[in-house]
Amino acid sequence: MSFGDPNPNNPYEQQPGQPPQGQPGYGYPQAPQGVPPQGQPGYGYPQQGVPPQGQPGYGYPQQPGTLQANNGYINVPVLGMVEIATMGRRLGARALDAVAYGILYAIFWAIGLASLVGLSESVDDCSNMTYGTQAYNQCMDDAAEAGVSIIAGFFGFIALMALIALLYEWLMVSIWGATLGKMLLNVKVVRENTGQAPGLGAGFIRWIIPMVGSLFCGLGTLLVYLSPFFDNSGKLQGWHDRAGGTIVVKTK
Repeated sequence: MSFGDPNPNNPYEQQPGQPPQGQPGYGYPQAPQGVPPQGQPGYGYPQQGVPPQGQPGYGYPQQPGTLQANNGYINVPVLGMVEIATMGRRLGARALDAVAYGILYAIFWAIGLASLVGLSESVDDCSNMTYGTQAYNQCMDDAAEAGVSIIAGFFGFIALMALIALLYEWLMVSIWGATLGKMLLNVKVVRENTGQAPGLGAGFIRWIIPMVGSLFCGLGTLLVYLSPFFDNSGKLQGWHDRAGGTIVVKTK
């Protein structure tokens, strides 16, 4: 056999220990363990903390304020991944707060009605007196003063209830993030970009918008409180939430 003749036992001129070109096969040297073939990341190869595009999933870092796969959870600074409060809880908290308001209203209305009954009895007493006499005139003057006091008390009652509503809703949400109703149902209002309580400024904005709506026979207020149903972002933000930069989350 000449020097240049092909080896009959190696017709493809491959060197010993090398696979035919394009055929890695078994028994041939493989890429270093743990390193995927170029262009084939596949499963089981270590990734550097980056999830597949469009698949945030659990365990991957998320940007603050982003929803997780529209499953009702949101990543909030400081708080981490928290669940957005459902509208059932939010409306339930409103109902509990309305009960607290109703008790106060009932107390003040009872006082007002008692005053009106007393005024009516005073006028009846005056009618039993002789018209034009000094006693009659004095009785009517006293009844008129009582009437003015009742009217003043009525407007004072309205102002007092407005003040109570302001202090109750605005201050409690601004400082603690929750009213009594929200606390009972484990609901809290937080700033979307910080995870903290809204603060006086955002809390006031969040409070004043429904109050302005009450000027339209209360329909505006109802629409504001139902506006989270119209939010297509998945965060259930009402108009007052968007204006104040807040979201409502569950605490438990």
